[in-house]
Amino acid sequence: MDDKERKIIKTLSRQYRNIAAASTEIINLQSILNLPKGTEHFLTDIHGEYEQFHHVLKNGSGSVRRKIDEEFGNTISNKDKKSLATLIYYPESKLRIVEQEEDNLEDWYTIALHRLVQISKRVSSKYTRSKVRKALPKDFAYVIEELITEKAEIHDKEAYYNEIIHTIIRIGRAPQLIIALSYLIQRLVIDHLHIVGDIYDRGPGPHIIMDTLCNYHSVDVQWGNHDILWMGAASGSLACIANVIRMSASYGNLSILEDGYGINLLPLATFALETYADTDCSAFRIKYNTDYNTKDLSLDIKMHKAMAIIQFKLEGQIIARHPEFGMENRRLLHTVDYGKKTVMVEGREYPMLDVDFPTVDPADPYNLTDEELDMMLRLQHAFMKCEKLQKHVKFLFAKGGLYKIYNGNLLYHGCVPLNEDGSFAKVDVCGKKYSGKALYDVLEYHAKRAYFAKDVNERSTGQDMIWYIWCGPGSPVFGKSKMTTFERYFIEDKETHKETKNCYYRLLEQETTVDQILTEFGLDTKGAHIVNGHVPVEQIHGESPVKCGGKLLIIDGGFSKAYQKKTGIAGYTLVCNSRGLHLVAHEPFESKETAIINESDIFSDFIIVETFPIRKRVADTDIGRDLKETIVFLEELLEEYREGTIMEEY
Repeated sequence: MDDKERKIIKTLSRQYRNIAAASTEIINLQSILNLPKGTEHFLTDIHGEYEQFHHVLKNGSGSVRRKIDEEFGNTISNKDKKSLATLIYYPESKLRIVEQEEDNLEDWYTIALHRLVQISKRVSSKYTRSKVRKALPKDFAYVIEELITEKAEIHDKEAYYNEIIHTIIRIGRAPQLIIALSYLIQRLVIDHLHIVGDIYDRGPGPHIIMDTLCNYHSVDVQWGNHDILWMGAASGSLACIANVIRMSASYGNLSILEDGYGINLLPLATFALETYADTDCSAFRIKYNTDYNTKDLSLDIKMHKAMAIIQFKLEGQIIARHPEFGMENRRLLHTVDYGKKTVMVEGREYPMLDVDFPTVDPADPYNLTDEELDMMLRLQHAFMKCEKLQKHVKFLFAKGGLYKIYNGNLLYHGCVPLNEDGSFAKVDVCGKKYSGKALYDVLEYHAKRAYFAKDVNERSTGQDMIWYIWCGPGSPVFGKSKMTTFERYFIEDKETHKETKNCYYRLLEQETTVDQILTEFGLDTKGAHIVNGHVPVEQIHGESPVKCGGKLLIIDGGFSKAYQKKTGIAGYTLVCNSRGLHLVAHEPFESKETAIINESDIFSDFIIVETFPIRKRVADTDIGRDLKETIVFLEELLEEYREGTIMEEY
């Protein structure tokens, strides 16, 4: 036994002070190893669509409905199953409707409570009593534990349970217990949640989604390029702040910043009104939805253009500071010919739709005016001092990374950059070349330095790197040759709008490519999978999310409404339980109200990816590996107690 092992055993002896305590824990842990593994739920590319996100989270991508089917089979009608599922998803709203429509509420409460108790028993059966107890709501912990736990010493159990439910209804607590049981089922049907990137941008409620994730019982996040952008903005990167505001303006979502995060945009509004009052802003249309207040349209368009010009200036400054980024082709302001109204892109001259840039000095086009700089510094202060945004970004750092290895699967957003021949592409990061897993690790390091570094220079470099992760050609989470934002605003020729995907997306059907990536990250090529977000799967054109015989799964199918015409569906999610892996294709989600009133769900199609030949247990998971290691040390502690090397305490 080496010194490290001895220290571990010594530490355990303080917690398990005698043979009885250590033995009890060994028995407990050994029992846990033989329980079925918990259900993992994979979501990605949510893009601020909080209502659809919450619905999918509540139904566990169909996991709740499957439990209802398993429990009741043909003993209740499909209509009753739909009604029960809706009650579990939205108990408060469903109860309000029932209380207005039902003639005999007592009977309805009795039936609903019995059914909820049955489902609660089923979803809690794979967990230890201790784990279930921790999940119980405080107000009903004792009652629910009595209802869902078998009691061998009670001969007339049916009468016992019926009396509990009858009493709850009689004293007027049935609605509260129904709500508590519904949320318990939601909590237990999914053991762990994976968010494989892109919580932010496009949709109206990323801040609402982040509030939910911060309170979720077990979750990890693989950063997407849009998440990275907001993390950079929270760190104080002016270029990232400009991108965040421009994109929020372009989707008519400035309310996310103003109302969701309480960030004061008055300095920008004042600047835009004064500076762009008589400026042509027709190229800066707003993609707004029905909730958008069109009285703000004229101002928002001016703010949109003002921030876009500032973005192009700030990005030009970063590119000049970092020639190793290889992004000189993204510095376009200095190639604008204001007389001819043209711009040079990749050595070719194109006519521009707009050259009305009141703040751009042709002699020094990337320099911010005094007014622009003052306004950006005020916005920087607002982002860095926003308590809610900082809480959310700290959560992303604490629970996330650029990739995750979990239970033998590799999770990441975007791609592993590859060359044409399938080899790992080398990317210059601060003067040194990185590829494969090392590239992910070094970029993640710099992203953390952007936010946490105390040294000003180190923090500044980190902020430039976090911007590169957002849109650089060698960034795994971006995965394209360039981001053609400038061209999309100012050049009509759509050829200039093209963003070439990394070779990864062409090679991912080849087993040698996928095996190479799994091996690079230290995984077994036989049983492992890659779960990949970022690029919408165009089911409407026959594309499948299952690649390379099921080794690689792309689960972004269009959560964002902006993608749904292109994809034909409203997203894929993935569920991994003790019996296998299956994808769920979702229909477009109309609204929470429609789901409640019509008792409609949005999971539409199941794709079985893999069925495990033997049901997986906790012993087969990462947690199981840790428990086995603890058991080994506890057994060594037992020997120490028995040999008197360590003395027991009583």
